Amino acid sequence: MDRTLAVLLTAGVGGLLAAQAPINGQLGQHVGKFQAALISFVVGTALLTMIVFVFAGGFDAGFGIGTVPWYYFIGGLLGAGYIATVIFTVGVLGAGGITAATVSAQLLTSMLLDQFGLFGLEKHPITW
Repeated sequence: MDRTLAVLLTAGVGGLLAAQAPINGQLGQHVGKFQAALISFVVGTALLTMIVFVFAGGFDAGFGIGTVPWYYFIGGLLGAGYIATVIFTVGVLGAGGITAATVSAQLLTSMLLDQFGLFGLEKHPITW
């Protein structure tokens, strides 16, 4: 994929991500907070299932799952924890506060991940 297109796509969905917390927060007001987190993941799972079958040819037998280190499967847990947390905190922090806290923590964590080359990343030392 072209780098410019990658940046534009990522920025586009990043902008949409700012709307995720207040949308899920309002859903939580109507159906319950943990229920809203579950609904969010069910709808996302349905979309991703469709994408896998339409654009990626479905699932091959086992699709290489046995060769993946166990800790690569915690991404869904991290996402669920994030969604559940922001449903509870968006009423206090607002969309801007959620985004500021999220981006700040992402920047710090990503610098540490790069510094130590964790999860298969190439090492990139922290510098000014």
